[in-house]
Order: sequence, then C-alpha cells, then structure tokens
Amino acid sequence: MNTKIYHEQIKSSLERCAKLGITEDQVYSKKIIDHAELQDVFSKNRDLILTASPYIEHLMSIVRGKNFFVLLTDREGCILNALGDEKILSEAFNLKMIAGAYMNEESIGTNAMSLVIKSEAPVQLSGKDHFIKAYHRWTCSGAPIKDVSGNLIGALNLTGYSDSVHPHTLGMVIAASNAIEEMLKVKEFNRLQNMTNRHIKTIFNSMPVAILTSDLDGNIKIHNQRAVDLFGNKYKQLTATNVSEIIEEWSSVKEAINREKNVTRFVNIRALRNHFPCAMTASPIYNPQDDSIEVVFILREDKSKTNKKQYQPYYTFDKIMGQDESFVNTIEYAKKISNNRSTILISGESGCGKEVFAQAIHNYSKRMDEPFIALNCGAIPNQLIESELFGYEEGAYTGAKKGGNIGKFEQANNGTIMLDEIGEMPLDMQTRLLRVLQENIITRIGSQNPIPIDVRIIAATNKDLKKEVELGRFRKDLFYRLNVLPLYLPPLKERKSDIDLLFQYFMKNISEKYGRKEIEISAESRKILENYNWPGNVRELENVVELIIGTESFPGKYFAKNSSQDIQSLSDHATDDQSAIAASERLENLDPSRLDMSYVEKEHITKVLKLFQGNISQASQALGVQRNTLYSKIKKYRIVV
Repeated sequence: MNTKIYHEQIKSSLERCAKLGITEDQVYSKKIIDHAELQDVFSKNRDLILTASPYIEHLMSIVRGKNFFVLLTDREGCILNALGDEKILSEAFNLKMIAGAYMNEESIGTNAMSLVIKSEAPVQLSGKDHFIKAYHRWTCSGAPIKDVSGNLIGALNLTGYSDSVHPHTLGMVIAASNAIEEMLKVKEFNRLQNMTNRHIKTIFNSMPVAILTSDLDGNIKIHNQRAVDLFGNKYKQLTATNVSEIIEEWSSVKEAINREKNVTRFVNIRALRNHFPCAMTASPIYNPQDDSIEVVFILREDKSKTNKKQYQPYYTFDKIMGQDESFVNTIEYAKKISNNRSTILISGESGCGKEVFAQAIHNYSKRMDEPFIALNCGAIPNQLIESELFGYEEGAYTGAKKGGNIGKFEQANNGTIMLDEIGEMPLDMQTRLLRVLQENIITRIGSQNPIPIDVRIIAATNKDLKKEVELGRFRKDLFYRLNVLPLYLPPLKERKSDIDLLFQYFMKNISEKYGRKEIEISAESRKILENYNWPGNVRELENVVELIIGTESFPGKYFAKNSSQDIQSLSDHATDDQSAIAASERLENLDPSRLDMSYVEKEHITKVLKLFQGNISQASQALGVQRNTLYSKIKKYRIVV
C-alpha cells in the first residue's frame, strides 16, 4: 500500500472516531452481544469458522511463545474466534476482546480490524495508530477474507506487543487469509459438484426399475437403489459382484448380447431373500476408444416394493474378523447387549474398530431397519455442536435454512446414534446430553416445543473417561449414564493370533481392489508382523498391507527404523530364476522414502480424500481424526484436495 494513502486512512479514521464520541480512555467495545445473539452469528458464519479454524491454528503455531494472539471477525467486526499465548490473550480478555465483542470503528475506534472492514485491504497498526490508549501497547496486522464473489465476509488479525512489529507479520496474515479464501473456493466448487452428483444420483436412484451395468464378463460396475431393493440382502447390501450371481440365465443372455443389439426377455432372479421372475432389457454400449463393451441391464419385478430407509450401516458381526478367544468373547458379549435399551460405552485405542462394532450392534438389534447416525464430537467446533445435535427452527437466526434443519438426534429417531470421541464434547453440551438421556426429549434451537425421541445411544472414546472425570473435564453423572453397558475393544497387540488372519484378509481384498496379485511373505516376516506393537491397530495393519502390495516388498524399516535389518525381499516364493532377479532389481531401485511411515500416511490420506471427493468432514470421520488434524496433514504433505 502507498505509505501516504495508508497514513491518510489512519488519520481519517482517527478523526471519525472523535466525531463518533469515542474517547481515548474507553476500554471496552460499545457493542458486546449476549449468548443467544452470538449463537445466531456463529450459525450464520459457520462455513467461515470451520474453514478458518485450521489456518488460525497454523498461524499461531508459527508465532507461539512470542506473545501473539489471533482474532477472527465477521464482516461487521464481531469476534468469532480468539486464539493465542496465555499472557497476552488474558490481557485481551480483560479488555473484553471476546467472542461477541465488535471491533468495528463505531464500537471501539481505530484498529486493524476496523480499517480492514472499511478499506477491504490489509493493514498494520502500531502503538498510537490505535484510537484508544488501551491498545497503544500492541501492534496489529489485519487482512480481509472474501467469498468466491469477492464480497467481504470477515477479517483476520494477528496482535502482539508493539516492540514485535515487523512487516513479515502482516505478510503471514495476508498469506493465511488468502489460504482461507482459496479453501472457500474449493469448498464452493465441491458443493456445486456434489449438488450435480446428487442430482444425477437422485435421478438414477429414483427410477422405478432396477438398473445395473457390467462389462461383457458380467462384472458389476454400478447399480441403483432399486437394484439393492430387489437383489440385496437384509442388510441392504448388494453382495453380488457378477451378473451371473443374480441372473440364472446369464450365459444365454451373454450369447444373445453378442449376437443382437438389445436383448429383452423374462429371466429368473437369484436373490438371497427368494427367487422370482423379472422382465429384463440388456443393452450394450460400445466404447470405440478401447473396443470395450458395457452392458446396461434394466429389470422390473411385477409387484412393487417399498423404498428402504436411509442411513443404514454396512458392518455386521459376520464381517468382524477375529479368532482370538478374548476377542471372540467380546463379539459374543456385544451381540448379547445389542437389543438392550441401555446406553453402551465403547472404549479402546484409535483404529480398534469402535464404529465397526457400533454398526454391527445396530444391525444385530431390533432397530436394524431404522437409521444409524454417527457423529464425531471431536470434529465439530464447540460453537456448532448444539445445532448439529439438536437442529434449529426456520428463522432461528439470520441466514438459517428455510424450513429449519433437523439435528442428528431427530435423524436417528427410533434407531441408533453413535457419539464418537465423546470425551471431546464441551462441558455445557454434556449437560444438554445428560438431559436428553434423562428425559428422552430434545428441543431445536429457536423453538420452545419439546420433541420426544426414542434413540439408542452408543458412545465411544479412546480416552480414560474416569481420569477425565477426576480432572474435571467430563461430568461424573454423564459418565455413569453412558457407562451402563461398557464394551472394551482390545488393541491389536493383545490379539496376536488375529494378526495373520487380518493380514491375509486385507491382502486378498486390497489386491483384488487394485487388480494386483497377492504377495506372499516369509515366515520371518510374519513373525515381525506378530511381534510389532501396532500403535495404529487394525487401521495401521491395513495400511501396511497396502504398502506391501504397492511396493511388492516387505518394508522392514517400517517396523524397526533404527535396526540393522534391511528390507526383506518377497521373492522367496518365485517359481523361476528370472522372477527372483526382477524382485531384487525392484528393491534396489526402490526409493527409500516410500518405506517411511510418512509415505504410508500421505498415500492413505490421499486415497481417503479421493474416495470422499474432498469432503473433509467425511474423510476425517473415516480416518478417525479431527478435522483440524486432517487439515494439518494435508498442508504438511501438500496434498491437493
């Protein structure tokens, strides 16, 4: 910015403040809103808060310990978030620079945020540039945050003591605000893409006939919901992978497709629930680029079927792998408590399969045909968790959705709600949850009407909640309400007899998924797997199998980075001399960085993000980490979302 224009802006602002009747001895903002109004502001700026949060944490990580604090405001100057070093942040709080306080010119005089809001440009103020004396001790660097249309939606500010003033400070704030803007653009693009995909998927799934496609060998590629209704099992899954598993006359149908353009006939359907006739039309689609053929099947049963409910989980007890005696006993215990109405508390380390068990319990209970809703309490900012759990009414705040929004408890009514990372739930929300457990009633934000609910609660945690209670971070009464039916999942290191079983299971599934042959490993390598500590549990074992398939080698350095043990070749099982030579050459040319844990982590995160089309909330839930942690990993590994 031109220095002359810059100083003129400050001078003009100081003159306006005098005319507004603001005095230099003023300490607090003239406008600080109460809790109810603040909730409206939080809800209105939900996307900004969620998007900016990891960047604010990263900005603070750069200056931590140097007496700085960061403020995020909306476009009117209302503070949405504050984060910083304890000493200077306490001083700010003493001046009531808290969430709900307005930092605009009319409320607190000239400051970096007020100038950003006025000019929509970055600015840095120090000492007497501020109008009120209380702020003369500080240097402030602010930058605007704009939406995809270029409209101002907020301001980011970094404040330290005046002797810390440096142009680089402003540069960091500008970089952070630019990053937030870019992420907002990505989110908007993803939102539009998701809308388009949902539109297409809705049309596809709303067709009154079953539709599925396959290649000419019958391998099923895609299918719609009606196909699941007709051919799926009681768990709402289409388990068939080939058309031959569904259509009894597949061989003759395939021959007819090769002879004719379209095939229309009645066929007999082989489904798990029964056998029945269907009218079938099979139409080949030719791809001239690779001469491949895709077949579109349209099948219609005479009698109509009702649509299945949404929110149905995938995992059942028969999909849980394990032969360890104590683990088998855990499964049997989980089955016994499935139909009990009492609350279950699942505890265990990350990666042990807490959500897998929660889904299996739901699918084994009388509620199996009702919704299963999972919510990661650690992935939602404290300001938004109330609306996520209980919903809100239309007009509850400015910018609320038309018709309001249903909360997770209402979505799960008559079914099951899983509250993952329950130990991360704020204390005030613990009080609300306790009331729900006692009364079986919820109330939406902005409403006075109680809504009765019938929901089975399964809570999960990797923390020691008893210790959290002793430390005052978790309510004692809520702990005992949740811990009615405790279920402990042992870590993988306590299930050594299951390691090889799980290894073989993942090897088969992952190799099929990527079209690669299964890799055999030596008895010595199996012993290493069995003796490894597995801090990441089952999830880590799956990652290792994926690494082995990708590199066609056993990554010994992954398990003992400081030992002299080298990477073990997996070519011991080769059937000819050339295969052994080829395996040796592959290991010699292998980039050692691909054997490091960070490579595994980056590859896994990239694949999960791709699976969920860049949706951070869904990806973080699938990975079992908080959103902020996932954002940090994305930045660390420079993953393009």
